[in-house]
Amino acid sequence: MTESVQFTSSGEVKRWLENETSSILSPVHAQAKKLRDDMNNAIESVGDVSQMLLDNSTREIDRRNMKVYNRARALNKLAHLFLDRLKKLNLPEEISYDTLSKYTQEIQKIFIVIDIDIKNWFPKISPFFIMDRRKFLAVYERSKQAYATLNDFVTEEYVKTKTLEEAFQLLDELQKVQQQLATIGEEKGKITDERIPIEKEISELEQKIAELKNSGPIDKLKSVNAEIDVLSCELKHAIRHLQKPFIKMQALATSGGGGGITPDELAKVNQYLEKPFDAFIAEERGYPMLKEILQKLEGLMAEDKLKLKSDKARKAEQALNEILKADSLAKLQIRCVEMATTREQLSGSQMMDEVKHNLAVLQAQVDQLKAKKTIIQTHEAVKENAYHDAVDKISNLKRSIERDIYSSIEIKVQIP
Repeated sequence: MTESVQFTSSGEVKRWLENETSSILSPVHAQAKKLRDDMNNAIESVGDVSQMLLDNSTREIDRRNMKVYNRARALNKLAHLFLDRLKKLNLPEEISYDTLSKYTQEIQKIFIVIDIDIKNWFPKISPFFIMDRRKFLAVYERSKQAYATLNDFVTEEYVKTKTLEEAFQLLDELQKVQQQLATIGEEKGKITDERIPIEKEISELEQKIAELKNSGPIDKLKSVNAEIDVLSCELKHAIRHLQKPFIKMQALATSGGGGGITPDELAKVNQYLEKPFDAFIAEERGYPMLKEILQKLEGLMAEDKLKLKSDKARKAEQALNEILKADSLAKLQIRCVEMATTREQLSGSQMMDEVKHNLAVLQAQVDQLKAKKTIIQTHEAVKENAYHDAVDKISNLKRSIERDIYSSIEIKVQIP
């Protein structure tokens, strides 16, 4: 029946696994260390004998014996190559399947090249340096035997514990990531503690801004502007049937068609078309210029110079009668002027200037705090992403460790 073991921490898992597998891993690690040291000693011996080839060939080169010179140079170059390759080997200080496997692969690559060099160059150096070459070959063959022993161990024995060893490596990584997660959590907390009072201060300032806008002169100005909007709509509605005649009148005057429209009156017509409220409040009481324009418009319509359609002409005549004869816009003008005057007084008051200044100061403070908050939130988002990445990595590591342990010793474990 398959066992199932639950733990409270990754440290507890590691201690339990060490106890469970010490009888398996300890002999393997001891043998791996011994074979690594044997291989290292063999490599050092090859290095020593390569140095001997280098020294002896150098002495022959220095003697300038032409009979031996070319062979000595070839051997000298070859010995340099042997030494350079051997120096590139990285002896693994920490024993593990991965480090030892990589070490054997590096040795294999070097030995393959050395074998090719020996096959190609030693016959060409013959018959000179025969004793040196024999000594080198004897040492080199012993190193190859040491390599064969190490490689067989790695590929046949050590590989059986690879998964178990990986479980220990993953446990070490899990503990590191858990520590990182705790650190990130603390940093997140500090950032949050920094952000919250800033958000509170922003809220308080925005409340003050809202209070300033909703009371005092600004609130009154809002009410006045709302009333002006209503009056402006009322004025537009009252003169809506004069829009087309005004446009026709404007075109007639611009093209030199007469009508007795003065430049000032033409400018006023343009203003009534584009900004009727501004044109209306700029008039003197009783809107005399508008009346004068309308009287000239009435004459042009009577002479049919504007070429209006009957329906539009009828509606325009009705509007003219209401304004010129019934003085229908009189009360509206009074209200418009009153509201425009009130708006001007409020806008230019000392109290309004003070409120605007205070609003500007408060808004500048809000903008500054919001910029600071944005920086903090960006930092917070980075930490949040790092936190989630660490959580995901921890989860994946736990599942991998559980699989490796079960695969190695057939015991199901659950890591919290």
